[in-house]
Amino acid sequence: QVQLVESGGGLVQAGGSLRLSCAASGRTFNNYAMGWFRQAPGKERDFVASISWSGGTPHYKDSVKGRFTISRDTDRNTLNLQTKGLKPEDTAVYYCAGRVAPAVASDPGLYNYWGQGTQVTVSS
Repeated sequence: QVQLVESGGGLVQAGGSLRLSCAASGRTFNNYAMGWFRQAPGKERDFVASISWSGGTPHYKDSVKGRFTISRDTDRNTLNLQTKGLKPEDTAVYYCAGRVAPAVASDPGLYNYWGQGTQVTVSS
């Protein structure tokens, strides 16, 4: 049974930062790509960032470039998303996802495993 469990969400003022983490269990994702997505109320799930199995050349949504950093700790089977300069439009439930393939991807349909999500709320 594969489990992805996110943590680190919360309420923060605009301009603040949060560090989201995703703990993977049940299998190792060292050879697979991982990603972060988010979903705001009434909107579709949207790509945020993805990182390949090797940890090289992450891929980001344009609106988060320079503000968000995705990273992975293969020893701990953990995926992280460091955020800064948060804006009210970043408010959403953030999901961790795992893909049984090595390359990055922005299409949520290409991911095989999902966490339950963690709420990020940015107040203005």
